[in-house]
Amino acid sequence: MAFLELSIPCTEAEQPRIERALEDVGALSVTMVDAHADAPDEQAIFEPGVGQTPLWGEMVLTALFEGGTPSELLLHALSALDHGVDWSNASFREVDDQDWERAWMDQYEPLRFGERTWIVPWNHELPAEADTPDAAIVRLDPGLAFGSGTHPTTALCLRWLDQLAAEGVLQGERVLDFGCGSGILALAALKLGAATATGVDNDPQALAATADNAERNDLDDRLQVFLPADEPEARYPVVVANILASALVELVDVLAARVESGGRIALSGILAGQEDEVLAAYRPYFDPLRVEQSEDWIRIDGVRR
Repeated sequence: MAFLELSIPCTEAEQPRIERALEDVGALSVTMVDAHADAPDEQAIFEPGVGQTPLWGEMVLTALFEGGTPSELLLHALSALDHGVDWSNASFREVDDQDWERAWMDQYEPLRFGERTWIVPWNHELPAEADTPDAAIVRLDPGLAFGSGTHPTTALCLRWLDQLAAEGVLQGERVLDFGCGSGILALAALKLGAATATGVDNDPQALAATADNAERNDLDDRLQVFLPADEPEARYPVVVANILASALVELVDVLAARVESGGRIALSGILAGQEDEVLAAYRPYFDPLRVEQSEDWIRIDGVRR
């Protein structure tokens, strides 16, 4: 089965009205990408801050319609619906049907972090190196949520958790994964010996992905997920927050309050050059604070005063 694909450039201000018009004329789906994704200075959005839905200043909206939909009729309907949009900028093409959410998984291979931690796609054969009694294996289906282990921010956190396990810090403890995405960090902590984990995210889709991955790993009885507004005000021996530097600074009081005295925290999603602001925000609460870099990304970890 083929689909008709409509693409139209727009600004952040125009995005809501254009998306609404596309949905009103029967779009099966609407997605958006950075209009300058190939530019050297493109604005990467890997994960929103809690309570935020960031967009690019200029983007391209792409809508799918049922195959056979007449493009001229579609433009006429859109123009009648919203005269203020220049629909002549729209382009069309036919695309073949495929499982869009699964296509990229064909290129996703098992990954190892530290000594024991393995992230393995749910439909991939377990590597021979991971077939050991002490391997911490997370079977993952990221779906549409952020967090597959391939990005340096996630990798930095996974290596940190693996090291905590080696030190005996995780065994039998409670862990908070703030900005849980696919649940990858909470699940890795449980596989590495944590007793229970709590995942918090502002995106309901992320919570659904986390719950699904927890069930896939037989950990659904040890992992709870919450929206930020519903999160219980508890304190944890181990807290990991893989979000963005701006959100980390904004949430310093919230996150510091979640860590027990003597507890550990890891902060990631920080671009190189942003670490000084994050360090200044967290220094009154944590000592020592340590910085580790991977490619252009920074992880900061410390111990609660």
